[in-house]
Amino acid sequence: MGDTRILILGLACLAIASVVKALSHEPELGSARVVFQTSYGDIEFGFYPTVAPKTVDHIFKLVRLGGYNTNHFFRVDKGFVAQVADVASGRSAPMNEEQRKEAEKTILGEFSDVKHVRGTLSMGRYDDPNSAQSSFSMLLGDAPHLDRQYETLRKLEEVPKVTKGDETLRKLEEVPTRREGIFVMPTERITILSTYYYVHKEM
Repeated sequence: MGDTRILILGLACLAIASVVKALSHEPELGSARVVFQTSYGDIEFGFYPTVAPKTVDHIFKLVRLGGYNTNHFFRVDKGFVAQVADVASGRSAPMNEEQRKEAEKTILGEFSDVKHVRGTLSMGRYDDPNSAQSSFSMLLGDAPHLDRQYETLRKLEEVPKVTKGDETLRKLEEVPTRREGIFVMPTERITILSTYYYVHKEM
């Protein structure tokens, strides 16, 4: 199954910000915001462009192209992660050439000291630290054992943080699941209905 490839979790920070302020020295959050409208509610992300600029640019371009529209969460492991499928294999709608070209790019690992805490987004990848494409996980709990570590089966490469939508993450954690190998997967399709972005202005 294309969605269930064995991903490892490494720590390259692109960082989308979370409602939970868990970092003592949090990087500066950029003004761009991305919203995923899901079948369980909206999730909003903010980015740390100075921490992982190449990864941020890649994810943001996929959003602008509509790449994540009709994609889904193929993995929901309560207290650990909710993982978005790769764009190339997870969408229910066909892709155009520009979307496919961007979705199939691999991104150089951008590693940092940002901690794995609830709300952090982390890129999914293989053993190769430079193999991340478009799948990423939203942490559903703090995971300090993943900080800067390279475990055998999974590692996280940090992306952005959730700025709004923690209540949606909590709803995802209550979805019935089944286990397939190392993955805990929802028994129903959790669809990303659409996505959009905007520039956040401080009041």
